[in-house]
Amino acid sequence: MVKVMGINHVGIGSGFDGGGGVRGINDVSEMPNITKELVARGYTEEDIQKIWGGNLMRVFSEVQKVAREIQKEEISGK
Repeated sequence: MVKVMGINHVGIGSGFDGGGGVRGINDVSEMPNITKELVARGYTEEDIQKIWGGNLMRVFSEVQKVAREIQKEEISGK
């Protein structure tokens, strides 16, 4: 996915109830295996932080900002 979309558009999530078909990840206790593999593939700490939630938080913050702007416009009648 990183090759297709770029590091700023990739994230990992889990239902925490099972592997979902990812080899080496049978439950949440094995999630660190993903980080180990990312390190082995040469991803930087910054890249890994983005994948493990940084990108989600950046997008979520932007969504909240836009929502506040829309609410202000609705209140002011624009």
